Amino acid sequence: MTIKVIGLIQVNDLAAFEEYRSQVGDTVALYQGKITSRGVFNTFLWNELECESFSAFVELEFSDVERSQSWANSPEYQKLLAVRNKAMKLTLFSVTG
Repeated sequence: MTIKVIGLIQVNDLAAFEEYRSQVGDTVALYQGKITSRGVFNTFLWNELECESFSAFVELEFSDVERSQSWANSPEYQKLLAVRNKAMKLTLFSVTG
């Protein structure tokens, strides 16, 4: 079973975002994950949940829930939180794919 981790991103500081982005992939790889897709948000087709608008998204893939949670709580990823918090507002969730 594949676990996908989806991030909805509202970029606040482009320089900090690029710094974060240049480092986060290495932390994902340490937990046998990979970044499978990145892109920019265009428009809502339906928004019945009334989600706030966001500017970008990322999709990660892990082999199981445990690896995705280990990555999210890892010391390597935690070191990026200060720059991440400066760079963006983030909603991160996992789905089974």
